[in-house]
Amino acid sequence: MIPRVPSFLSKALLVVALAAAGQVYAASDADGIVVYNAQHESLTKAWVEGFTQETGIKVTVRNGDDTEMGNQLVQEGAASPADVFLTENSPAMVLVDNAGLLAPIDKGTLEQVGSAYRPAQGKWLGIAARSTVFVYNPSKLAAADLPKSLLDLGSPSWKGRWAASPAGADFQAIVAAVLELKGPAATLDWLKAMKTNASLYRGNSAVLKAVNAGQVDSGLIYHYYSFVDQAKTGENSKNTTLHYFKHQDPGAFVSISGGGVLASSKHPAEAQKFIQWITGKDGQAVLKNGKSFEYAVGQNAESNPKLVPLAQLDAPKLDASKLDSKKAVELMTQAGLL
Repeated sequence: MIPRVPSFLSKALLVVALAAAGQVYAASDADGIVVYNAQHESLTKAWVEGFTQETGIKVTVRNGDDTEMGNQLVQEGAASPADVFLTENSPAMVLVDNAGLLAPIDKGTLEQVGSAYRPAQGKWLGIAARSTVFVYNPSKLAAADLPKSLLDLGSPSWKGRWAASPAGADFQAIVAAVLELKGPAATLDWLKAMKTNASLYRGNSAVLKAVNAGQVDSGLIYHYYSFVDQAKTGENSKNTTLHYFKHQDPGAFVSISGGGVLASSKHPAEAQKFIQWITGKDGQAVLKNGKSFEYAVGQNAESNPKLVPLAQLDAPKLDASKLDSKKAVELMTQAGLL
Protein backbone atom coordinates (compact mmCIF):
# COMPACT_ATOMS: atom_id res chain seq x y z
CA MET A 1 0.00 0.00 0.00
CA ILE A 2 1.36 3.41 -0.95
CA PRO A 3 1.48 5.75 2.07
CA ARG A 4 -0.62 8.90 1.79
CA VAL A 5 1.37 12.16 1.66
CA PRO A 6 -0.08 14.94 3.82
CA SER A 7 -1.54 17.79 1.73
CA PHE A 8 0.77 20.43 3.19
CA LEU A 9 3.78 18.29 2.27
CA SER A 10 2.43 17.73 -1.23
CA LYS A 11 2.26 21.48 -1.75
CA ALA A 12 5.78 21.93 -0.45
CA LEU A 13 7.08 19.22 -2.76
CA LEU A 14 5.24 20.84 -5.68
CA VAL A 15 6.91 24.19 -5.06
CA VAL A 16 10.34 22.53 -4.80
CA ALA A 17 9.77 20.60 -8.03
CA LEU A 18 8.65 23.70 -9.91
CA ALA A 19 11.57 25.70 -8.57
CA ALA A 20 13.97 23.00 -9.75
CA ALA A 21 12.43 23.32 -13.21
CA GLY A 22 12.98 27.06 -13.17
CA GLN A 23 9.24 27.77 -12.90
CA VAL A 24 8.08 29.03 -9.53
CA TYR A 25 4.33 29.47 -9.23
CA ALA A 26 1.95 29.99 -6.34
CA ALA A 27 1.08 26.60 -4.89
CA SER A 28 -2.60 27.42 -4.43
CA ASP A 29 -5.22 30.03 -5.22
CA ALA A 30 -4.82 31.49 -1.73
CA ASP A 31 -1.17 32.32 -2.27
CA GLY A 32 -1.63 35.54 -4.28
CA ILE A 33 -1.00 36.44 -7.91
CA VAL A 34 1.41 35.15 -10.56
CA VAL A 35 3.21 37.70 -12.74
CA TYR A 36 4.80 36.78 -16.05
CA ASN A 37 7.57 39.37 -16.13
CA ALA A 38 9.56 40.49 -19.17
CA GLN A 39 10.57 43.76 -17.53
CA HIS A 40 13.97 44.07 -15.85
CA GLU A 41 14.01 41.76 -12.85
CA SER A 42 15.37 44.39 -10.45
CA LEU A 43 12.65 46.91 -11.33
CA THR A 44 9.83 44.39 -11.00
CA LYS A 45 11.33 43.14 -7.74
CA ALA A 46 11.14 46.68 -6.33
CA TRP A 47 7.53 47.01 -7.49
CA VAL A 48 6.56 43.65 -6.02
CA GLU A 49 8.18 44.37 -2.67
CA GLY A 50 6.47 47.76 -2.38
CA PHE A 51 3.11 46.38 -3.44
CA THR A 52 3.21 43.41 -1.05
CA GLN A 53 4.38 45.58 1.83
CA GLU A 54 1.44 47.93 1.32
CA THR A 55 -1.31 45.43 0.47
CA GLY A 56 -0.19 42.14 1.99
CA ILE A 57 -0.88 40.44 -1.35
CA LYS A 58 1.76 37.87 -2.29
CA VAL A 59 3.26 37.98 -5.77
CA THR A 60 5.08 35.13 -7.49
CA VAL A 61 7.18 36.19 -10.48
CA ARG A 62 8.26 34.20 -13.49
CA ASN A 63 10.92 36.01 -15.54
CA GLY A 64 11.60 35.80 -19.27
CA ASP A 65 11.97 38.06 -22.30
CA ASP A 66 9.20 39.79 -24.23
CA THR A 67 8.96 37.34 -27.10
CA GLU A 68 9.25 34.24 -24.91
CA MET A 69 6.62 35.35 -22.42
CA GLY A 70 4.22 36.70 -25.04
CA ASN A 71 4.33 33.53 -27.12
CA GLN A 72 3.97 31.36 -24.03
CA LEU A 73 0.84 33.19 -22.94
CA VAL A 74 -0.67 32.75 -26.39
CA GLN A 75 0.18 29.05 -26.29
CA GLU A 76 -1.24 28.59 -22.77
CA GLY A 77 -4.39 30.55 -23.54
CA ALA A 78 -7.10 30.41 -20.89
CA ALA A 79 -5.17 27.66 -19.06
CA SER A 80 -2.29 30.01 -18.15
CA PRO A 81 -1.48 30.30 -14.45
CA ALA A 82 -0.55 33.97 -15.00
CA ASP A 83 -2.62 36.78 -13.56
CA VAL A 84 -0.52 39.70 -14.82
CA PHE A 85 1.83 40.27 -17.77
CA LEU A 86 4.58 42.93 -17.70
CA THR A 87 6.72 43.71 -20.75
CA GLU A 88 9.78 45.77 -21.63
CA ASN A 89 8.33 46.78 -25.01
CA SER A 90 4.75 46.99 -26.23
CA PRO A 91 4.73 44.55 -29.21
CA ALA A 92 4.63 41.48 -26.95
CA MET A 93 1.67 42.95 -25.10
CA VAL A 94 -0.06 43.66 -28.43
CA LEU A 95 0.50 40.01 -29.40
CA VAL A 96 -1.28 38.81 -26.26
CA ASP A 97 -4.02 41.43 -26.62
CA ASN A 98 -4.68 40.48 -30.25
CA ALA A 99 -5.14 36.88 -29.09
CA GLY A 100 -8.03 38.08 -26.92
CA LEU A 101 -6.32 37.15 -23.66
CA LEU A 102 -6.45 40.45 -21.76
CA ALA A 103 -9.17 41.85 -19.51
CA PRO A 104 -10.10 45.55 -19.57
CA ILE A 105 -8.04 47.64 -17.16
CA ASP A 106 -10.07 49.42 -14.49
CA LYS A 107 -11.01 52.93 -15.66
CA GLY A 108 -9.48 54.62 -12.61
CA THR A 109 -6.18 52.87 -13.28
CA LEU A 110 -6.17 53.89 -16.94
CA GLU A 111 -6.64 57.50 -15.92
CA GLN A 112 -3.47 57.34 -13.84
CA VAL A 113 -1.35 57.11 -17.02
CA GLY A 114 -0.92 59.79 -19.67
CA SER A 115 -2.97 59.18 -22.83
CA ALA A 116 0.20 59.01 -24.94
CA TYR A 117 1.28 55.92 -23.00
CA ARG A 118 -1.82 53.74 -23.26
CA PRO A 119 -3.78 52.40 -26.23
CA ALA A 120 -7.33 53.63 -26.70
CA GLN A 121 -8.95 50.20 -26.29
CA GLY A 122 -8.00 50.03 -22.59
CA LYS A 123 -6.88 46.39 -22.38
CA TRP A 124 -3.38 47.32 -21.18
CA LEU A 125 -1.40 50.43 -20.32
CA GLY A 126 2.11 51.81 -20.02
CA ILE A 127 4.01 51.20 -16.80
CA ALA A 128 7.35 52.78 -17.86
CA ALA A 129 9.07 53.98 -21.03
CA ARG A 130 12.47 54.17 -22.69
CA SER A 131 13.83 56.37 -25.48
CA THR A 132 15.77 55.31 -28.55
CA VAL A 133 19.16 57.06 -28.62
CA PHE A 134 22.25 57.16 -30.79
CA VAL A 135 25.33 56.52 -28.66
CA TYR A 136 28.66 57.61 -30.11
CA ASN A 137 32.34 57.88 -29.25
CA PRO A 138 33.41 61.56 -29.59
CA SER A 139 36.98 60.51 -30.36
CA LYS A 140 35.65 58.64 -33.41
CA LEU A 141 32.71 60.78 -34.48
CA ALA A 142 32.35 64.56 -34.28
CA ALA A 143 29.05 66.09 -33.16
CA ALA A 144 28.85 67.97 -36.47
CA ASP A 145 28.79 64.64 -38.33
CA LEU A 146 25.94 63.04 -36.39
CA PRO A 147 23.00 61.73 -38.44
CA LYS A 148 19.98 64.00 -38.64
CA SER A 149 17.63 61.01 -38.87
CA LEU A 150 17.65 57.33 -38.03
CA LEU A 151 17.08 56.67 -41.73
CA ASP A 152 20.38 58.41 -42.57
CA LEU A 153 22.13 55.31 -41.21
CA GLY A 154 21.08 53.54 -44.40
CA SER A 155 23.40 55.79 -46.43
CA PRO A 156 26.60 54.21 -47.82
CA SER A 157 28.56 56.86 -45.89
CA TRP A 158 27.63 55.04 -42.65
CA LYS A 159 29.01 51.66 -43.69
CA GLY A 160 31.01 50.15 -40.83
CA ARG A 161 30.33 53.13 -38.57
CA TRP A 162 27.43 52.01 -36.39
CA ALA A 163 26.23 49.00 -34.43
CA ALA A 164 22.97 47.47 -33.24
CA SER A 165 21.51 44.34 -31.65
CA PRO A 166 18.81 43.17 -34.08
CA ALA A 167 17.98 39.84 -32.42
CA GLY A 168 16.47 41.38 -29.29
CA ALA A 169 12.93 42.61 -28.63
CA ASP A 170 14.30 46.11 -27.96
CA PHE A 171 15.50 46.64 -31.52
CA GLN A 172 12.53 44.85 -33.03
CA ALA A 173 10.24 47.37 -31.30
CA ILE A 174 12.23 50.17 -32.96
CA VAL A 175 11.79 48.48 -36.34
CA ALA A 176 8.05 48.14 -35.68
CA ALA A 177 7.96 51.90 -35.09
CA VAL A 178 9.80 52.57 -38.37
CA LEU A 179 7.31 50.28 -40.10
CA GLU A 180 4.31 52.13 -38.69
CA LEU A 181 5.78 55.55 -39.55
CA LYS A 182 7.36 54.86 -42.95
CA GLY A 183 5.64 51.77 -44.34
CA PRO A 184 6.99 48.33 -45.34
CA ALA A 185 8.89 49.32 -48.51
CA ALA A 186 10.94 52.08 -46.86
CA THR A 187 11.49 49.92 -43.79
CA LEU A 188 12.79 46.99 -45.84
CA ASP A 189 15.12 49.27 -47.79
CA TRP A 190 16.52 50.64 -44.52
CA LEU A 191 16.94 47.15 -43.06
CA LYS A 192 18.78 45.92 -46.17
CA ALA A 193 21.11 48.91 -45.90
CA MET A 194 21.57 48.13 -42.21
CA LYS A 195 22.64 44.60 -43.11
CA THR A 196 25.43 46.15 -45.19
CA ASN A 197 26.33 49.07 -42.93
CA ALA A 198 25.99 47.95 -39.33
CA SER A 199 28.11 45.80 -37.03
CA LEU A 200 25.79 43.37 -35.26
CA TYR A 201 26.10 42.53 -31.56
CA ARG A 202 24.09 40.50 -29.09
CA GLY A 203 22.48 42.91 -26.64
CA ASN A 204 22.44 46.66 -26.15
CA SER A 205 25.07 46.40 -23.43
CA ALA A 206 27.45 44.83 -25.94
CA VAL A 207 26.78 47.68 -28.37
CA LEU A 208 27.51 50.25 -25.66
CA LYS A 209 30.76 48.48 -24.69
CA ALA A 210 31.90 48.32 -28.31
CA VAL A 211 31.31 52.03 -28.84
CA ASN A 212 33.02 52.85 -25.57
CA ALA A 213 36.05 50.74 -26.53
CA GLY A 214 36.33 52.40 -29.94
CA GLN A 215 35.55 49.16 -31.80
CA VAL A 216 32.81 50.99 -33.68
CA ASP A 217 32.00 54.71 -33.92
CA SER A 218 28.38 54.61 -32.79
CA GLY A 219 25.33 52.50 -32.08
CA LEU A 220 21.56 52.45 -31.68
CA ILE A 221 20.33 51.54 -28.18
CA TYR A 222 17.85 52.60 -25.51
CA HIS A 223 18.89 55.46 -23.25
CA TYR A 224 18.94 53.70 -19.89
CA TYR A 225 21.84 51.37 -20.70
CA SER A 226 24.18 54.34 -20.52
CA PHE A 227 22.58 55.84 -17.41
CA VAL A 228 22.67 52.54 -15.54
CA ASP A 229 26.35 52.10 -16.37
CA GLN A 230 27.14 55.67 -15.36
CA ALA A 231 25.43 55.11 -12.01
CA LYS A 232 27.79 52.19 -11.37
CA THR A 233 31.42 52.55 -12.48
CA GLY A 234 30.94 54.11 -15.91
CA GLU A 235 33.57 51.75 -17.26
CA ASN A 236 31.46 50.78 -20.26
CA SER A 237 30.20 54.26 -21.13
CA LYS A 238 32.84 56.81 -20.03
CA ASN A 239 34.01 57.36 -23.61
CA THR A 240 30.52 57.84 -25.05
CA THR A 241 27.87 60.53 -25.51
CA LEU A 242 24.17 60.20 -26.26
CA HIS A 243 22.52 61.88 -29.23
CA TYR A 244 18.72 62.35 -29.22
CA PHE A 245 17.20 62.58 -32.71
CA LYS A 246 14.03 64.46 -31.61
CA HIS A 247 11.91 66.19 -34.35
CA GLN A 248 9.45 63.24 -34.26
CA ASP A 249 12.00 61.20 -36.17
CA PRO A 250 11.72 57.39 -36.03
CA GLY A 251 14.99 57.56 -34.10
CA ALA A 252 13.18 59.45 -31.33
CA PHE A 253 10.79 56.54 -30.80
CA VAL A 254 9.76 56.07 -27.17
CA SER A 255 8.99 52.43 -26.41
CA ILE A 256 6.29 51.75 -23.84
CA SER A 257 6.65 48.99 -21.28
CA GLY A 258 3.21 47.48 -20.82
CA GLY A 259 1.15 46.00 -18.03
CA GLY A 260 -1.99 43.92 -18.44
CA VAL A 261 -4.32 41.59 -16.55
CA LEU A 262 -5.09 38.18 -18.04
CA ALA A 263 -8.78 37.55 -18.72
CA SER A 264 -8.23 34.04 -17.32
CA SER A 265 -6.84 35.34 -14.01
CA LYS A 266 -8.13 33.49 -10.97
CA HIS A 267 -7.47 36.61 -8.88
CA PRO A 268 -8.72 39.49 -11.04
CA ALA A 269 -9.28 41.95 -8.19
CA GLU A 270 -5.76 41.45 -6.85
CA ALA A 271 -4.27 41.56 -10.35
CA GLN A 272 -6.05 44.84 -11.09
CA LYS A 273 -4.82 46.21 -7.78
CA PHE A 274 -1.22 45.34 -8.71
CA ILE A 275 -1.45 47.24 -12.01
CA GLN A 276 -3.12 50.11 -10.18
CA TRP A 277 -0.27 50.24 -7.66
CA ILE A 278 2.65 50.20 -10.09
CA THR A 279 1.09 52.94 -12.24
CA GLY A 280 0.10 55.00 -9.20
CA LYS A 281 2.11 57.44 -7.11
CA ASP A 282 4.17 54.90 -5.16
CA GLY A 283 4.87 52.60 -8.09
CA GLN A 284 5.97 55.43 -10.37
CA ALA A 285 8.14 56.85 -7.58
CA VAL A 286 10.18 53.65 -7.83
CA LEU A 287 11.19 54.84 -11.32
CA LYS A 288 12.16 58.30 -10.07
CA ASN A 289 14.09 57.17 -7.02
CA GLY A 290 15.49 53.84 -8.17
CA LYS A 291 18.31 52.91 -10.51
CA SER A 292 16.38 51.55 -13.48
CA PHE A 293 16.56 54.96 -15.23
CA GLU A 294 13.39 54.22 -17.16
CA TYR A 295 10.84 56.98 -17.62
CA ALA A 296 7.78 57.32 -15.41
CA VAL A 297 4.52 57.53 -17.39
CA GLY A 298 1.99 58.24 -14.66
CA GLN A 299 0.01 61.49 -14.68
CA ASN A 300 2.21 64.18 -13.12
CA ALA A 301 4.79 61.53 -12.20
CA GLU A 302 8.42 62.66 -12.19
CA SER A 303 11.20 60.64 -13.80
CA ASN A 304 14.77 60.43 -12.54
CA PRO A 305 16.15 64.00 -12.66
CA LYS A 306 19.22 62.83 -14.58
CA LEU A 307 17.09 61.99 -17.62
CA VAL A 308 16.17 64.32 -20.46
CA PRO A 309 12.49 65.06 -19.74
CA LEU A 310 10.03 63.06 -21.83
CA ALA A 311 8.40 66.24 -23.09
CA GLN A 312 11.73 67.38 -24.56
CA LEU A 313 12.32 64.21 -26.57
CA ASP A 314 9.83 65.27 -29.26
CA ALA A 315 9.03 61.62 -29.99
CA PRO A 316 6.88 60.56 -32.95
CA LYS A 317 3.20 60.13 -32.12
CA LEU A 318 2.32 56.45 -32.36
CA ASP A 319 -0.45 54.19 -31.14
CA ALA A 320 1.49 51.41 -29.44
CA SER A 321 -1.33 48.95 -30.12
CA LYS A 322 -0.61 49.25 -33.86
CA LEU A 323 3.06 48.25 -33.69
CA ASP A 324 3.31 45.08 -35.76
CA SER A 325 6.15 43.00 -34.35
CA LYS A 326 5.31 40.01 -36.55
CA LYS A 327 5.67 42.04 -39.74
CA ALA A 328 8.80 43.74 -38.38
CA VAL A 329 10.43 40.35 -37.79
CA GLU A 330 9.39 39.19 -41.26
CA LEU A 331 11.07 42.22 -42.83
CA MET A 332 14.20 41.78 -40.70
CA THR A 333 14.39 38.14 -41.77
CA GLN A 334 13.91 39.13 -45.40
CA ALA A 335 16.75 41.63 -45.04
CA GLY A 336 19.04 38.92 -43.63
CA LEU A 337 19.30 40.40 -40.12
CA LEU A 338 17.68 37.42 -38.38
